[in-house]
Amino acid sequence: MEKEQALIIIVDDDPSVRKSMARLLKTAGYVSVSFGSAEEFFSAALPDADSSCLVLDLNLPDLNGLDLQVELQTRDYRMPIVFISGCGDIPASVKAMKQGAIDFLTKPVDEQILIRVLEEALQQDRERRADLEERHELEQRLQCLTPREYEVMRFVIAGLLNKQIAYELGITEKTVKVHRGQVMSKLAVSSVAELTRLAEKAGISPAEPRS
Repeated sequence: MEKEQALIIIVDDDPSVRKSMARLLKTAGYVSVSFGSAEEFFSAALPDADSSCLVLDLNLPDLNGLDLQVELQTRDYRMPIVFISGCGDIPASVKAMKQGAIDFLTKPVDEQILIRVLEEALQQDRERRADLEERHELEQRLQCLTPREYEVMRFVIAGLLNKQIAYELGITEKTVKVHRGQVMSKLAVSSVAELTRLAEKAGISPAEPRS
């Protein structure tokens, strides 16, 4: 992993915690930025990174950590969150985990555990970004299909033969074959099974035959 491409964001109101954590992360080869409040975090322009995660203190001067977690979701921030707290607050930890936090650590945080948990969070974010990129590429390919090609594709993934699709759409079998070839070419797939997997990933349902 190219750690210099990852970014770890620390939000904690204790300057000594921010400083010691930033020092630890730098020693481990990570880039980090630190903020003392949710307001500081939201006001900042974050550097580009191929993956990122948020180390979030439970008790903050404006929004507390749990409220900030909710606010991040409303603003469509999808980076993984690792909570840290000065006390073992079980109800808070349960709530944080239910809302999608990677882990909930108690101060003073064990350095080896922190690094392991952060690496897990960064890996999750890399996978999330790769999935988004794949979906974006897929959407671009799907946009290349004509309305008729899209119709044909839905019948193909429903398992219909060309002559059956021709009947359903009121066109010739030869025309179906042409459209089907265009679908396979534009979507860069070589088999119906591959086309079906692609459609499932894009959330496209098979067409319902009339009979």
